Amino acid sequence: MMAETGSESGDKIWKVFLRRHWKMLVLFVIGAILALIGAVLVFLWFVGDAQLTGLIPATLGLWAMKHIVTFLLHLILWEVLFVGIPVILVVVIIIFLWWKKLPDEEREEYKRGHLFSGPRSRSTSGGNGISILISIVFIIKVYIDGNWNVALATWTFDYLVHACLWALIWVLIIFGIPIGLGAIWWMGRECS
Repeated sequence: MMAETGSESGDKIWKVFLRRHWKMLVLFVIGAILALIGAVLVFLWFVGDAQLTGLIPATLGLWAMKHIVTFLLHLILWEVLFVGIPVILVVVIIIFLWWKKLPDEEREEYKRGHLFSGPRSRSTSGGNGISILISIVFIIKVYIDGNWNVALATWTFDYLVHACLWALIWVLIIFGIPIGLGAIWWMGRECS
């Protein structure tokens, strides 16, 4: 009989883990979706608020580099404050309480199987195709809206934000549904 390689052992322990704790995985996926929705809502709130308070001009033609930098710094602050910190706290508390609730034998099994400390991938050759795809969808959106030959200086910041979100949502729908169905099929096949 051949000995299991580290990769085979790691795959097996992950299958066992997912079979036993699929409800926790579903909970974290739902939590990630809710956090993403919260981040988008904070973003949209800040876009409107930044224009009302005079932090940024509503017309893009009046923007300067200071507006871009100031807007991004404030956006990061509000996203971290309203989404990042609460999500991190909730995730840490849930994982801690859930891990402590597991029987000692099961925790030891996961530690021996290197569930969370397996070999790390050193791959850094990933492309940036998704950004290009979102940009192409954004350009299509601008064309459909009839703003192809309209000067950027006449665009409002709201239009830019909503067009970018529209492009992102359509890319996520087009690729997310097949990826989600494939993941459900794979998990159903692996867990049975």
